[in-house]
Amino acid sequence: MKVFIACYNFKNYVKKIKSFPNEINTMHKIVVAITGASGSVYAKLILDKLIALKEQWQELSVVMTENAKEVWRTELENESYLNYPVKIFSQQEFLAPFASGSGQYNIMIIIPCSMGTLGRIATGVSDSLITRAADVILKEKRKLICVVRDTPYNLIHIRNMETVTLAGGIICPATPSFYSKPKTIDDAASTVVDRVLDISGFDIKTFRWGKMRES
Repeated sequence: MKVFIACYNFKNYVKKIKSFPNEINTMHKIVVAITGASGSVYAKLILDKLIALKEQWQELSVVMTENAKEVWRTELENESYLNYPVKIFSQQEFLAPFASGSGQYNIMIIIPCSMGTLGRIATGVSDSLITRAADVILKEKRKLICVVRDTPYNLIHIRNMETVTLAGGIICPATPSFYSKPKTIDDAASTVVDRVLDISGFDIKTFRWGKMRES
């Protein structure tokens, strides 16, 4: 009889969890980290899209290296990263909320992710806000997505990607797809960014295999 009651109560508990509002799943706290690897277009597009998806997140923070700012100015020929309505943290601001698990950030996207940054994450070298935040996300069993861009990969890169993957991170190379027939650089880069947003758990409109492209 006690076993029956326990099973009944457990089933009711599970039903209650499933009936909780979607805010638990949709109200993300995200940090976007931008390193000095080539690919500023990816960083710009994901910030643009996240701002458009603001009803799906609670907090959005950005941490950007000085090299990333230089690459952005070189590749995009502007400083539009200053125009986003988010706080941009420097690499040494260890009082940032996402530098601790108690900050409860549940998603970190490093885009683009340099191989140097990946290597430091893989070896646990938390010498900057980006690597510290990545360490926090991994230890808290939350979602770390590294959008690596360098090519080709050497054995060190591959082993670092393996280590981060085994630790719970996700390696998502900045490799565009073309079955959606992208017509511009932004269109091609968006195939990567939309994939990252999908992996992160956002509800987005994008090309789906077997369906017409949605505007």
